[in-house]
Amino acid sequence: MATPPPSHPVDPQQVPPHAEPVEPIVSVAPEKKGGKGKQVLRVLALIVLLVVVKVGFSTFLSDEVVHAKSGDCVQVTGSDDAPKVSTKDCTDKDANYKVVKVVDNTFDVEVCAGTGDVALAQQLNSDKFVLCMESLVK
Repeated sequence: MATPPPSHPVDPQQVPPHAEPVEPIVSVAPEKKGGKGKQVLRVLALIVLLVVVKVGFSTFLSDEVVHAKSGDCVQVTGSDDAPKVSTKDCTDKDANYKVVKVVDNTFDVEVCAGTGDVALAQQLNSDKFVLCMESLVK
């Protein structure tokens, strides 16, 4: 029995002797980890963080502290340990105190002795002050 000839002839010039197969090299561009949009968001987040630290969390998250002026009417709510003050028009039914004197750079409520019914020490950022007030509720 004879060996059959190959089904297609092999050209010896096309296949070098003892050649190993070569796999093609595929170049893939590395993925971008962040575009310009992500960089902008990072910068904005950093700016917001710095503002929060500078202003302080309590002032940033609420308007509980008001540096009222003499003659302003205010509404004081909350507990004695955590009063909340907001300015109101003196004709507003929610206004319960009128500021008669403001003393800056102190927390000493004794500065209101003889002036007004109530003294309230407050701090807004680095400013500390005492509001001397008279009750509008009779």
